[in-house]
Amino acid sequence: RPFNPGNFLVHAVSNIICSVIFGDRFDYEDKKFLTLIDLLDENNKLQLSIHSQLYNFFPTVLDYLPGPHQKLIKNAEKFDQFTLEIIAEHQKTWDPTCPRDFIDAFLNKMEQEKGNGHTDFTIDTLSRTTLDLFLAGTGTTSTTLRYGLLILHKYPEIV
Repeated sequence: RPFNPGNFLVHAVSNIICSVIFGDRFDYEDKKFLTLIDLLDENNKLQLSIHSQLYNFFPTVLDYLPGPHQKLIKNAEKFDQFTLEIIAEHQKTWDPTCPRDFIDAFLNKMEQEKGNGHTDFTIDTLSRTTLDLFLAGTGTTSTTLRYGLLILHKYPEIV
């Protein structure tokens, strides 16, 4: 019987990425986790709109115009807020001798670079990097796995 493994793959991949970045996995029914996945899916759809594509070329003009690109920006702010909350929790429980995940390793490097005025190891950079790893990694990896399954299904003789 036909089925679509898309949601399962997105959940599994994003949870693995979460364990590497945040040091923790989410329950598949966790509301925060499902909200993140929904925002990710919504942003993928919104990026296809002409407004969002034009925003990439004319951001200062389109900042003042309504359209789906505004929802994309609001969703990005929600992602950012989520990561900043997790970073703040990590800072409270941080032990430099025992890094748990990517965030702790980044915090260790921030501590090493504390005296350097030209360092790129800041909370803002940590937040952006974390978002990039989560968003880009989830989308590309789950899509690659989906196509891999499709190819295996279409050409079973290669297995």
